[in-house]
Amino acid sequence: MRTSSEEDYLKAIYALSNTNTGASTNALANHLNMKASSITDMLKKLSDKGWVNYEKYKGATLNMDGKIIALSIVRKHRLWETFLVNKLNFKWDEVHEIAEQLEHIKSNELVDRLDDFLGNPKFDPHGDPIPNKDHEITDSRKRSYLSEVEINRDVIIIGVKDSSAQLLQYLEKENMILGKNIIVLEIHDFDKSLRISINGKELNISERVAQNVLVQTN
Repeated sequence: MRTSSEEDYLKAIYALSNTNTGASTNALANHLNMKASSITDMLKKLSDKGWVNYEKYKGATLNMDGKIIALSIVRKHRLWETFLVNKLNFKWDEVHEIAEQLEHIKSNELVDRLDDFLGNPKFDPHGDPIPNKDHEITDSRKRSYLSEVEINRDVIIIGVKDSSAQLLQYLEKENMILGKNIIVLEIHDFDKSLRISINGKELNISERVAQNVLVQTN
């Protein structure tokens, strides 16, 4: 039986890993707001249970069993966020903490029925792809950050890098929500802020905001 804490660690390792490296102890400590010594103790425990490959001073990577568990947690989290927004009318900045609690429900049958009830969505309210019941996650969209888009390029908002309530509230206020078309009109040399057009309305946004908005370019 896995604890909620163990699942949180496995999901964090998955979130911080890429194709070449795993998650360092310091990165996990920052991500989970924990002391490095506590991170090390848990990584050893997860290694003993056969879920991660842990190397002292370097951090951890998920093995196949660990990745399956992590993807199952991600799947539950994103399905619950979708349910809360689409069926219970929560706003996209209100659902993360609630989904953090619901993601630890153990029943796979409940999660599969939730998936079917929602119509087997491919993406959550923040634009992140939802793993399927076979723990596969695919996203064929060509994406980049808004800060990387060239002038006069027409793109579509498909997600956010930072899902903090402050950013999501700002984006919703400015109507920069999923599915909206954006054209970059100007990039200011001084501070790299952008002047953009959304449905014909012009808006100035900071480079920091642009670096956290994902857009589809194909």
